[in-house]
Amino acid sequence: MPEPALPPIIQGGMGVGVSGWRLAREVAQAGQLGVVSGVALDAVLARGLQLGDPGGHLRRALSHFPEPAVAARILERYYISGGIAAGTPFRPVPRPGLRPNRWRDELTAAGNFAAVWLARQGHSGPVGVNYLEKIQLATPAAAYGAMLAGVDYVLMGAGIPSEIPALLDTLAAGGTAELPVTVAGAEAGERHVVTLDPVALAAPPGPVRRPRFLAIISSAVLASYLSRSPATRPDGFVLETPTAGGHSAPPRGGMRLSDAGEPVYGPRDRIDTAQVAATRLPFWLAGGYATPRALSEALAAGAAGIQVGTAFALCRESGLDPWLRRRLLRLAAGGALQVRNDPYASPAGFPFKVAQLTGTLSEEDTYQARPRLCDLGYLRTPYRKENGSVGYRCPGEPAEAYIRKGGSAADTDGRRCLCNGLTAGIGLGQHRPDGYAEPPLLTLGQDFGFLPFLLPRRGRVGEYGATDVIRYLLGEQVAG
Repeated sequence: MPEPALPPIIQGGMGVGVSGWRLAREVAQAGQLGVVSGVALDAVLARGLQLGDPGGHLRRALSHFPEPAVAARILERYYISGGIAAGTPFRPVPRPGLRPNRWRDELTAAGNFAAVWLARQGHSGPVGVNYLEKIQLATPAAAYGAMLAGVDYVLMGAGIPSEIPALLDTLAAGGTAELPVTVAGAEAGERHVVTLDPVALAAPPGPVRRPRFLAIISSAVLASYLSRSPATRPDGFVLETPTAGGHSAPPRGGMRLSDAGEPVYGPRDRIDTAQVAATRLPFWLAGGYATPRALSEALAAGAAGIQVGTAFALCRESGLDPWLRRRLLRLAAGGALQVRNDPYASPAGFPFKVAQLTGTLSEEDTYQARPRLCDLGYLRTPYRKENGSVGYRCPGEPAEAYIRKGGSAADTDGRRCLCNGLTAGIGLGQHRPDGYAEPPLLTLGQDFGFLPFLLPRRGRVGEYGATDVIRYLLGEQVAG
């Protein structure tokens, strides 16, 4: 059977939950690559069930999980008919770690399965899932859950995803997968891995289909490096410029800041597309490419197409909390929305785009008022303790705790809790027993040039859908 044609448009995988199954399904139905964000889908599943699972979609997906006992355990622990009362804290989910934890793996795999399964319903278009290389500890169980649901593409950025092709090969064959994990301070010869035995988790009737793998990178040199060996070679690349939303690579000339406090990028940060094309692997261009002209120019330059995030993040099928999304849309349409490339906000250590919005963690007062804690832990990094065991730390946790674990005090300055902030941005923020509610943190790209072509030209600012974005990018008339 011939390979399906490559989609010219990839909808960006924006986490946590901004690229949810509804958005991915709408894009895939239109024949383009709809992408689910795979970050924190265990928490998204657990909290959605605790809210009563409006519409029954999560329960419907879980009813198709290959291992019914896993679905039953999850429903017993988290599902609350009618939903928890407003202001009630959500029941916690296990934090990622190196030690085997079957319950954690089951919830992670089921969360990814549910999102991908729902995104694939009612059409034959391609569906992908997006992960962060930084979140190594959750990757094997997350990827396997998505593969059980028939995901077509896996995309990964925020690092060097050299181990992912082999991981997908092993999982597709039904073998026990090992993913090497970076442990700070590890001694020479030490090897740390996170493992997953698919048979113990949810044995399928046979090998599962291996999805294509796209590495999200910002360097032609890295593209050349990854493509040299079959063990590290992806099936294609997404080449991301610094204007794209979420995380971006630090400047290659060193972290020099502008007067506004943002990283300064220069000629060394431009991606040599000819060098990438020399790998003979397909590639897509991302970050400021959300126009029909940019798509045409990308295709003329040898690209398979473009990846677009922000235009989809602001559409009605986006997973953003509707009230927050409409506020962002009004400000952006009026030219008043600022998106700052903050060099310190993310505990991951990469510059991170923060949308400036009142009442969110973008405000210094809101940030200072938030009690520092780390209870979701997706961005925790393992480190070697003095006794040789492995601990976990995050620059976004209480500074004294991070320093006690061997971290630098300077690394804690300005760090926002992305895990809780992004989760609050999709309406799933945690409420603390003392009544404190987690404030949202919102991220978008820095290019809004597409909005005049998507919003109505008469009257007040309206809304648009994912299919409007696709029609616009393909050169069709949209706004009336």
